Amino acid sequence: MRKISEIQFQIGEQDISQICIDLKSRDDIPQLLRGLQYIYATPEVSAEVFKILEGIVPKNVDVENGRPGMTLWKILVLGTLRLNLNCDYDRLLELANNHKTIRQMLQHGILDDAKEYKLQTLKDNVSLLTSEKLDEVGKIVIKAGHKLVKKKGAGLRGRCDSFVVETDVHYPTDINLLFDAIRKVIFLVAGLSGDFGLTIWRQHINNIRKIKKLFTTARKLKHSTSKDDNKKKEREEIVKEAHRVYIDVVCGYLKKVDRTLDDLRGKDAMTEIRIAEIKKYIVHADRQIDQVGRRVMGNETIPHDEKVFSIFEEHTEWISKGKAGVPVELGLKVCVLEDQYGFILHHHVMEKQTDDQIAVLMVEEAKKKFSDLSLCSFDRGFHSPDNQNKLKHVLEKVVLPKKGKLSDKDKEIEYSEEFIEVRRQHSAVESAINALEVHGLDRCLDHGLYGFKRYVSLAVLARNIQKVGAILRVKEKKAEERLKKAA
Repeated sequence: MRKISEIQFQIGEQDISQICIDLKSRDDIPQLLRGLQYIYATPEVSAEVFKILEGIVPKNVDVENGRPGMTLWKILVLGTLRLNLNCDYDRLLELANNHKTIRQMLQHGILDDAKEYKLQTLKDNVSLLTSEKLDEVGKIVIKAGHKLVKKKGAGLRGRCDSFVVETDVHYPTDINLLFDAIRKVIFLVAGLSGDFGLTIWRQHINNIRKIKKLFTTARKLKHSTSKDDNKKKEREEIVKEAHRVYIDVVCGYLKKVDRTLDDLRGKDAMTEIRIAEIKKYIVHADRQIDQVGRRVMGNETIPHDEKVFSIFEEHTEWISKGKAGVPVELGLKVCVLEDQYGFILHHHVMEKQTDDQIAVLMVEEAKKKFSDLSLCSFDRGFHSPDNQNKLKHVLEKVVLPKKGKLSDKDKEIEYSEEFIEVRRQHSAVESAINALEVHGLDRCLDHGLYGFKRYVSLAVLARNIQKVGAILRVKEKKAEERLKKAA
């Protein structure tokens, strides 16, 4: 059973539209709550938002019967709050249970003070949100925000740029990825064996400790920098021997795992699913054994496209954008298109894509949502001759600097006052990117590519709602000052 929101007021419960939010506070929470309050209290906006959110309810759930689950409004509030504050579920739980204004926004009254959320409840319900539904809600929120600031008939001017959202992974080397894989394999097979009363893996904790010692030994050994060839060869043999022992022990345990899985096959369907998961990590281990052997014993350079940078977050990419002090980032690039009012009109998670490959896509998708987008500016990284031609047919004005030496015609375009003015304003997109990073998009804490996309969409939605709240607070402060002057 799922409700959109609590229709029946409880004793002591305050109407969301009447909740008093501190205008003087400089914290993020009041701005977000003011934006959420506006969405809820504006009938035409809330009707569209709730209609979209009804789509997150699983198809096998009867919305009319059964135990009451968390309302769709509460899920939206808690999901955006988590990303806007860049907090984990533990802090979100504390806020949901003890923050007075947040509890009012969650429709809890005086008689409902004893109502407390559980950690797993928050995780299960917030994870119901999907990136597709969040993007649809975001479109409604942006249109509502435009009504507050945009003059009638005015067009939208966009600025587009990309940045890296890191995944929650450690720095990858072939030997520590091998340790991750064998550790996971042993833990899973030990748990499966224990469920069937097998004692072959009763020493699995000690087995992992033994492997870790060998891994640590191999990791700490450095190649010789001596000019003496004999010392160099001697050191190289020590390094190779440490890695050889490490690999041999891991291979021994993998053979033991194979024998155990042979004994457990055919038990039941759930066992087969668990065996398939173990097999997935065995594949990772086999690949890392091959790469360690080729690199250390064969002195081979492993091609970049063969490398995996995390066995848990397999979508992680090795990204070097050439920033000062940041040689490499591990994650995925995200491209955003912001308008002149500070709203993120569209975003795109880039999977093995470069900036020039998505320039046209970003504008076309943004135009589908907001047909009055007439101008967009880019960095040089988005340039290609094909992009220049295609964007001219989509936009009235394209500000896309070309790479390399400019022709006389190109100089005339790029040195014009209008082009230079738009280029100056383009740097404001860095402020939007920084705001997104501060409010959740510095590092993705959700797992898998699906979780990554949901996390990004939720962060963008939370930022747009906060922007609505910030606009409303400025208007309300000015109105308050006018009343004081009149008095």
